[in-house]
Amino acid sequence: MSHYNLPHNHGQSIDRVLENMPTTESFQEVSILFQQLGDGSRLRILWLLCHCEECVTNIAAALNMSKPAVSHHLRTLKDNKLIESRREGKEVYYKISSTNQAHFLHEAIDAMFEMSCPIE
Repeated sequence: MSHYNLPHNHGQSIDRVLENMPTTESFQEVSILFQQLGDGSRLRILWLLCHCEECVTNIAAALNMSKPAVSHHLRTLKDNKLIESRREGKEVYYKISSTNQAHFLHEAIDAMFEMSCPIE
């Protein structure tokens, strides 16, 4: 008998599945991660930064976007720990972060496009 008080018993092993189900908070964290893929411009920026380190000005020029729009997306990506930055003089350079989440998205994005990272 199910200790989850499910209305129907279909003879499946749902109890074991439910015992291993992540918390609601964990699903929210994953949802936020996937939201990063929900904006085409942000996805383009993330893809670019998966393959090179670059400054706002060059990202904006390369993607034909305004610098304020790029900065907005960079801030969102950075707040979600998907990219990191470093300052060199007056210039700030961005690249994919070393988090597991960022690497997962990098692999997922490349797999979706059936692309691989360029050989350095």
